[in-house]
Amino acid sequence: MLMFESQSITPAEDERMIPVWSIILASVSFLLVEYYVWVVLPEHRNRPVPPLGFRIYFNLSWGFLIAIYSLMVGYISKDAPRRAMSSRFWILVCFVMPGGIGAVLYFLLRQPMVSRCPACGTQVQGGFHFCPQCNYRLAANCGHCFRTVRTTDRYCTRCGHELACDHMPARLHVLGE
Repeated sequence: MLMFESQSITPAEDERMIPVWSIILASVSFLLVEYYVWVVLPEHRNRPVPPLGFRIYFNLSWGFLIAIYSLMVGYISKDAPRRAMSSRFWILVCFVMPGGIGAVLYFLLRQPMVSRCPACGTQVQGGFHFCPQCNYRLAANCGHCFRTVRTTDRYCTRCGHELACDHMPARLHVLGE
């Protein structure tokens, strides 16, 4: 599996996952749909105009749909690098696959978040307990069944093993206090 350069985003930045260009694109798209439905479309019709309520509903529905899709593509452009995935590829998939299928595929197939090992700097997936390069313990786990445990647990919830016997690294003991 090919690993792309990962970007780490702190929790404070997590709320800014939709880039400014995507917000601008969504706003412009919404306004273009408004303009098309209210100005361009009525001039090119020889048939009677639908009722006003239908036109308002149709106009707002399509405008919001296109704006939300633009925001979703922006989110994917920021989320994919956090998961060591190619944002260019997934943006292309979103634009090529009609009706939002590309975005649904992204959310179904996206990889776990990627971070760096504090000891050696190797990229590791979020669910790893140990670094694959230096065997650094990344998360608290049971020494008997190797299941994830909370740092405050005294016994493993899966096998009942006493966690005090495992000689958990000092940095994990500090987190549990």
